[in-house]
Order: sequence, then structure tokens, then C-alpha cells
Amino acid sequence: MTDDAQYLLAIYIAENRQSSPVPFGDIADRLDRSPASVTEMCQRLEDRGLVIYRPYNGVTLTDDGRQTASDLHERYVTLSWFFRDILDLADHESEAMEIAGTVSMDVTERLATTLLAASDASPPAATGERSG
Repeated sequence: MTDDAQYLLAIYIAENRQSSPVPFGDIADRLDRSPASVTEMCQRLEDRGLVIYRPYNGVTLTDDGRQTASDLHERYVTLSWFFRDILDLADHESEAMEIAGTVSMDVTERLATTLLAASDASPPAATGERSG
């Protein structure tokens, strides 16, 4: 995933879990980046109209930033679901965040359809039900 996409996704998730603005330290912790790197990237995202940058306070997504991040979040959730339920990866969220920005919405939709079909076709033991 591009750095832009990772930052937007991290800000989006943080905004949905807490109030805005999202502190720079929260973004740095989530992405394992230095505070200086976070500040620099947030300033670039502001230049592109994706966030509102508030020095010493944090950032808030603009409407355009929120729309972009929402699309990324949909991909992230689907990939995380696949990595957790199908591939049984322990760090499914980090893996999903790494590639969410590189997967098209078409691939995401097809993957979600496949995951739903797989969950519908699961044998009873996999769903906790007993037959007979």
C-alpha cells in the first residue's frame, strides 16, 4: 500500500474509534512511524485536500479524504477477513493494511463474494452446529 493510503486508513480507523482531530502520536503508533514522518505526511495530505492539519493537535479527514479512506477501509476489512478466516494469519490486520491500497474494488467485491459463499458452504462442524 502506498504511504498515503496507509495514513488515510489509519486516520479513518482512529476517527471512528475516537474523536477528531486524531493525534499525531496515535498515527505514529499505529503505523510504527516517527512523529516527524507523521507530521510531514499529514502536511502533504493537507496539501492534497485530504485532511485538515492542526499543528500540535492532529488531523481530521476532509470529505474527499473520508471518501477515499472509506473505500480503502472496505478493502482492508475484506482482506483482513480473508487473512484471518481463510489463511489463519495471526497478524491479519497488519497484512491487510499493507496491501489494501493495491487491490482494486473489483477484486475486493469478488473476494467478498467468495468469502460469503465459502461461509455458506461450510460444513456443520465449522459453524459449531451438529448434524443428526
